[in-house]
Formats: sequence, C-alpha cells, structure tokens
Amino acid sequence: MVQQYAQTLSRQFARILTVLLCLGLIPVAAVFTAAIKARGGDGPKYVFSGGPLKSGEIHQGAEPSWEFVKDVSTIEMQLVEPPLSRRVWVAEYDGKLYVWSGYMGTTVGRLWKKWPVQAERNSLAVIRVDGVRYERQLNRINSGEILDGLSQSIRAKYPSQMTRKAVEAGEVWVFELSARD
Repeated sequence: MVQQYAQTLSRQFARILTVLLCLGLIPVAAVFTAAIKARGGDGPKYVFSGGPLKSGEIHQGAEPSWEFVKDVSTIEMQLVEPPLSRRVWVAEYDGKLYVWSGYMGTTVGRLWKKWPVQAERNSLAVIRVDGVRYERQLNRINSGEILDGLSQSIRAKYPSQMTRKAVEAGEVWVFELSARD
C-alpha cells in the first residue's frame, strides 16, 4: 500500500515537472524566435541585434553639426563586417560623435559585447540617426585629455560611470565616429 502510494506520488510529481518544463520553454522559444527574426530585418529590434541598415537616405555633403544628438538617446549602428546592427548610446563632444562600450575588462563583457573587437578589426560602419544613414569610420581612443571632457558629457547624459581612467585601463572602449576617408 505504501509502495503503491509512493509510485502514484512519483508519477504525479513527474507530470507536474513535465508541464512546468514545457511552460518554461514557451517564453524561451519566443525570445529565441524574436532574436533570429530580428537578424534578418532592417536594423535592430528592441534589444535584439538586427540586419544591415537599408532604409533611409545616405547623407551626402559636408559633415553635419552633431549637437542635435544631445537629444537622441540611442542610434542604430551597423558594422560593415559583420553586417549586424545594434542600438548604442551616443555622445557629441567638441563637434565630434562618439560611441563606447563598457565592461570590456571582464570575461562576461567580452562575451556579451563583440562589436568593439569587431570594430577594431574592420572600422567601417553605418549609423542611422532620425532615419538618415551616415557612413562612418570607428577610431578607437585609448587615452588623452579629450577623455576628461567626453566623460563629463557622457555622465551628464547617461547613468554611466565612464572616466578617463576606465578607458585607459581598458575597462571602457571609446570610438570616435568620423567621416570615412
């Protein structure tokens, strides 16, 4: 009798566990599907990387005044190789445009954020701001006085703790988005 009760209880527990596992897989499958679908689209979708930036006119002419990005929280940025796009924070300082990546001194950061290493290999990129695409070149800044003013500008706009010291230590990678040669 006790053995039969234990077997019944064991089967019920196994059924409940199976149902819970199946229910848990539903959101995982949904997120995975959304991430895969975003890769084929025109730009990033929400938190997912996207495909190449295709829509929007390509800026021609003189270098724009980048002061307007002070009111833009994120831009879409696509590296030419690999042709994946993502949303990144952006800052303007002294008439120039900058993006950065934190956590680069940690193993988790290096696994999570691959674009900075890819940008060092091939610095060509396209950004899209307010529907306009700009062909850019990412130039990494490792040190220098400019980092003091840039860090202040970034901290005023975002909840970032970026400092010149963090950049020089390799914890944060900073790139200037200059016009292509």
